[in-house]
Amino acid sequence: METETIPFEEPGLFEKAGEYAETHIALLKLKAIDKGAEVIASLVTRLVVLFFLITFIVILNIGLALWIGALLGEAFYGFFAIAGFYGVIALLVYSFRNKWLKTPVNDLIVRKILKPKL
Repeated sequence: METETIPFEEPGLFEKAGEYAETHIALLKLKAIDKGAEVIASLVTRLVVLFFLITFIVILNIGLALWIGALLGEAFYGFFAIAGFYGVIALLVYSFRNKWLKTPVNDLIVRKILKPKL
């Protein structure tokens, strides 16, 4: 019985295919790391800006509460007014949380991950 040979058999072909597969896997890992780092860097940048914005808003609200309190005669009335305002805002945000928060954040993350490198 004669053994059949593969006409395209070349010495080292299987080794080259294995090296190609390893290189391709390494490239995919590096691309995933790059995308992950880009998403994290974008989120950290936004968090830093958000921190300073929140600090500004807190100080502004304390000033507004004291000013409104002075107009109403007692400082705590101003804080109650500001708290009521934020209570109404919180109810609105909770009512529309998927439309205003969840969907845009999901879209941002997907866009960052799928954005092609130029």
